[in-house]
Amino acid sequence: MAVRRPRRGAAAPPSRSSRRPCRVPGGRAGAAMGRAALLPLLLVAAAGRAGVSAAGGPEVRSLRGSWWLANGNGSVVLRGEVPGCVHTALHRRGLIQDPYYRFNDVTYRWISLDNWTYSRTFKTPFDDRKWQKVNLVFEGVDTVAQILINNITLGRTDNMFNRYSFDITSVIKEVNFVEVRFLSAVSYAAEQSRCHKAYSIPPACPPPVQKGECHANFIRKEQCSFSWDWGPSFPTQGIWKDVRIEAYNHYHLIYFSLTSFFEKSAQQWSLEIESIFDVVSSKPIAGLVTVNIPKLQTQQTFSVKLQPGEGSIVLLVNINKSSTVEAWWPNGHGKQTGYNMTTTFIMEAGYQIEKSSKAYFRTVELVQEPIPGSPGLSFYFRINGRPIFIKGSNWIPADSFQDRVTYDTLWLLLKSAADANMNALRVWGGGVYEQDEFYDICDEIGIMIWQDFMFACALYPTDQYYLESVRAEVSHQVRRLKSHPSIILWSGNNENEAAIASNWFSIPYADREVYIKDYVMLYVKNIREIVLTEDKSRPFIASSPTNGLESVKEGWLSQNPYDTHYGDTHFYDYSNDCWNWTVYPKTRFASEYGFQSWPSFSTIEKVSSTEDWSYTSNFSLHRQHHENGNDQMLQQIEHHFKLPQSTDPIKKFKDTIYLTQVMQAQCIKTETEFYRFSQSEIIRGEGHTMGALYWQLNDIWQAPSWASLEYGGKWKLLHYFAQNFFAPLLPVAYEDKSVLYIYGVSDLHVDHKLTLRASVSQQDDIYIFVLQTTAIAPFVSLDVGSIKGRFSDNGFLMTEQKKVVVFYPWEPTGVEELEKSLTLTSLVDVV
Repeated sequence: MAVRRPRRGAAAPPSRSSRRPCRVPGGRAGAAMGRAALLPLLLVAAAGRAGVSAAGGPEVRSLRGSWWLANGNGSVVLRGEVPGCVHTALHRRGLIQDPYYRFNDVTYRWISLDNWTYSRTFKTPFDDRKWQKVNLVFEGVDTVAQILINNITLGRTDNMFNRYSFDITSVIKEVNFVEVRFLSAVSYAAEQSRCHKAYSIPPACPPPVQKGECHANFIRKEQCSFSWDWGPSFPTQGIWKDVRIEAYNHYHLIYFSLTSFFEKSAQQWSLEIESIFDVVSSKPIAGLVTVNIPKLQTQQTFSVKLQPGEGSIVLLVNINKSSTVEAWWPNGHGKQTGYNMTTTFIMEAGYQIEKSSKAYFRTVELVQEPIPGSPGLSFYFRINGRPIFIKGSNWIPADSFQDRVTYDTLWLLLKSAADANMNALRVWGGGVYEQDEFYDICDEIGIMIWQDFMFACALYPTDQYYLESVRAEVSHQVRRLKSHPSIILWSGNNENEAAIASNWFSIPYADREVYIKDYVMLYVKNIREIVLTEDKSRPFIASSPTNGLESVKEGWLSQNPYDTHYGDTHFYDYSNDCWNWTVYPKTRFASEYGFQSWPSFSTIEKVSSTEDWSYTSNFSLHRQHHENGNDQMLQQIEHHFKLPQSTDPIKKFKDTIYLTQVMQAQCIKTETEFYRFSQSEIIRGEGHTMGALYWQLNDIWQAPSWASLEYGGKWKLLHYFAQNFFAPLLPVAYEDKSVLYIYGVSDLHVDHKLTLRASVSQQDDIYIFVLQTTAIAPFVSLDVGSIKGRFSDNGFLMTEQKKVVVFYPWEPTGVEELEKSLTLTSLVDVV
């Protein structure tokens, strides 16, 4: 999603008296240590932990838990959890309020401008003399830090998305003291920008309405942590993923991945199994690898040899043709079948490794080919040989503080997507590569993932150290994630092709070539090259939006990336009446579109006070990070509804919130239905739309945004509407020049006859609401405040006297509590 019209400005200077040198490569060690290896680790759904079945296996000691945490001058010292970050540590110790409360995103800016240090002691849980190699491993460091053990510098980190492994074999003691000395991400980004003297790399700063920090494009960190048009600025510091000690002899398994292929000519499935080791031995190590998939009656043994250094083994396992393989299908198209698989490594030296994993079988093709009667090319996904209309939304980070994103958080949000008949999400490029559990859940429930690399709405440097860091990041993330059948596409960036083509940053034409050269260097010659080397099982595009193969033909930067005859488009229009379907582009694939609304009052209430409960309060203005966003919502409402006029200010605020949700739901319903019925037709050369991903699924905090799920998971009216406009069978009617057109849209694989019926059953853990009306009630909204759960339907037109609605609670509740919390609103109630 775009953040428009950035301005130039100065960032805060570093708070330490000595400046950090310009770009230091991640993982560079001090003089005593030599260079630390970047050896990333894979933890995927298809690859469980290695089981050691013989003596001599690796020793692993996690350093999770309580660490000491101190600010730069030592005036603030506390205990902080790892994984975690400074903000959540301060909050949990009662030293600050909820960072999301009222104006705290600005009030607590000092936290991100300080330099914090994590430290702890640990006893070595083994005899270090027994091991050829001992590593200190960080799965994720956020972001710029110096790593020390026993007062010896091991190296530095400068990429939130890399895994860092430091060799501590020669410095580990019986009792050890480890420190992670952070430098403010804000200060570091400003310094790196200052050091890039040859030419500017825009944007310098976000728009003032976002209240954010500058130069996010100069640090390999979650870009939206410096602010976005739907989120706050919290440039965190912390050890945000696991940290541990690993000791081993001979060799150690770092990555293990599976990708499936189907050979059409032979009508046979196969699996490519890749294993990457750190080989300590100075000589090659031979051995045997056995792969066993019992349910598919497939077992194969391979003779292998590991080379010193980073040794890899790639095996191709042909599945027994006499076994019937059930493929993995997206939600709504079939089952998400996986097969238990065991891979056993028996090497001539060292120990036996047994890997338990799950194998999935799925093919994906991005089809770009001529369409009869239309210029340009198609742009659609074929899954297991079948064209699939992509239905879903765009995913942003679920919290500014990643340690607060639990498995339950992810499950609730992703299951809500599946419950709304979605089959896909786009993991947007301004956030983070999500945690393993996110992709595990998507594998399990059939949510396809369009995976951006983490570059968004900006131009980026391409100096040697930056590219080295990016190459390590991309290699790590592809190796970590490629086993997941849910991931169907790698995409290089969000809107950066469009940024150059449309000249967002007012670059003089004479200077344009240097930025085009940087673009191709970063996304094509580096990111694309690594992706194609590491993963041949799924397609890659350089940007979104893009003209796909046409962009490639034009040198990777098309003149108009929004051309409806090619690739995908992003489309936003807040001035025209959103009920007018003729304003929408008849595109090949709509990967971003949307309208804002406010979250429900019960969500806003948690982070505000009484004086904030007005649409024009300082709080309401502060929380809106999209320029003129609050006014745009009112203008869109006025096309079809009367604005609230109540003399009760709180009722007026609640009524306005309700209308923003009605407006958003109806707008996106209209646009989505337009895209869905456009899949089967070409009109004036446009059409064959094969994807609709609205912006956006979820919220990062409690604020007005484009989301259909509020922070905490509560469904907005839009999400209830999505259940219907993404239904597998959808009737769509629209009027054009006094002619009524009715479409029947189907995602089903076979023809169906339809019959309708009204049946309700009661179970112990659900609640039945019976609604009655004496007149037609449009856009009926049920709300039970802060009680967590969802209704079976909401925001509906009530034309009958009686309607039954089911409430599904996400936590224990009762009839009395529900009755007390229930509020009913329809357009009739808005005065």
